[in-house]
Amino acid sequence: MISSKITGTGAFIPSIIKENNDFLNEDFLNEDGSSFNAENDVIIEKFKAITGIAERRYAKSEFYTSDLAFFASQKAIEDSGINPEELDYIIVAHNFGDVKEGAIQSDLLPSLATRVKHKLGIENPNCVAYDILFGCPGWIEATIQAQAFIKAGMASKCLVIGAETLSRVVDKYDRDSMIFSDGAGACILEATEEANVGVLSHATQTFSKDEAYFLHYGGSFNEKEDKDIRYIKMLGRKIYEFALVNVPLAMKSALDKSGVSIDDVKKIFIHQANEKMDEAIIKRFFRSFKKKVPEGIMPMSIHKLGNSSVATVPTLLDLVLKGEIENQEVNKGDVIIFASVGAGMNINAIVYKY
Repeated sequence: MISSKITGTGAFIPSIIKENNDFLNEDFLNEDGSSFNAENDVIIEKFKAITGIAERRYAKSEFYTSDLAFFASQKAIEDSGINPEELDYIIVAHNFGDVKEGAIQSDLLPSLATRVKHKLGIENPNCVAYDILFGCPGWIEATIQAQAFIKAGMASKCLVIGAETLSRVVDKYDRDSMIFSDGAGACILEATEEANVGVLSHATQTFSKDEAYFLHYGGSFNEKEDKDIRYIKMLGRKIYEFALVNVPLAMKSALDKSGVSIDDVKKIFIHQANEKMDEAIIKRFFRSFKKKVPEGIMPMSIHKLGNSSVATVPTLLDLVLKGEIENQEVNKGDVIIFASVGAGMNINAIVYKY
C-alpha cells in the first residue's frame, strides 16, 4: 500500500527580534477604545506568564510571505535531495497573502504557490501550484491533501509550505498584537511503499455554527485610525475554551484510527499559539487515555518565536530534526502527532511514524 513520508524539511526564521520590552511604550486600548487600568509592564508580565512568549521574529520589510516560503522551500528541497522539477504539487498554506509593510491590501494574484514555483525556477507545467486558506492548521491540512494525492496515485513528490507575516496585519493598539510573528516552514512529502511508515492517520473538523468568527478581521481599537484598514482580531477566551475541549478529541480520533497505542507516542508537535493552552490541551488528551503527560513530549518554540500561524508546526519540526531545540529529538521508528487549531474554526491532527 502506498503512503507518504517526509524526506526533507526546511525553515526560515526571520532575523528581526522583537522582545517584550519593545512594547513598553505602546498605547494599548480596550475594544471600546478606552485605556487599560494597568501599566504596560504589568500587562506584558501577565502576557508572558500566560502565553510563554518572551520574544518573536519579524521579517525584514523587503521580504514578503512568498519570499519566506521560498527560503524555507529551498532548504527542504536541499534536505531531501530531490530534483525540484520532479515535484507534482506545491501547496502553500497562509492566511493573508503577500502584505507590504504599511499597506492596507493583501496581494494574492498570482497565488503564493505560483510565486514560489517561479522563484524556484521550476519549468515543469505538470507541477501544480496552489494555495490553501485554512487558518493556523493550514500546513497540517495541506499535508493531509498531499497525502491524499499520493495515496490516490496522483503524485509522488509534494512540497508543502506554511508561511505568514502576521506582524503586518496586527493592530498596534491591541495587546494581542504581542502574540503574533512571522516565519515559514516546509517539507517534502514523497510516496513510499514501506509498511507502517509516514502518515498513518488524520482527523479534521470545521466548527462554524457559533465559532466561525472567533478569529476575524476588525478595525483598530483606536477610533482615530483609518476605518478602511482591518486587522486580525480574536476572541481569546472563547478560542481557549473551544480548543481545550475539541483539540484533544481530534487528536484522540486520529490516534484511534491509526491503531497506535498512546504509550508509543514520542512527541506532539502542536500549534504554538499559547503555552498554557497547549499544556492544557496535551494534559486533557492524555487524561482521555487515563495517562499522565510524559516529560518532554511537547517541544516548544513559542518562547523565542511567538505565534507564526501556519508556520509554527513545520518550523518546530525542522528545528527539532536539525537538533536546534535542547533535549528534543525524533528518531527512526518514533510515532509523533501534529495538531493545530485556528480560524475557521478549524482543527486537525496527523499521526505520523518516522
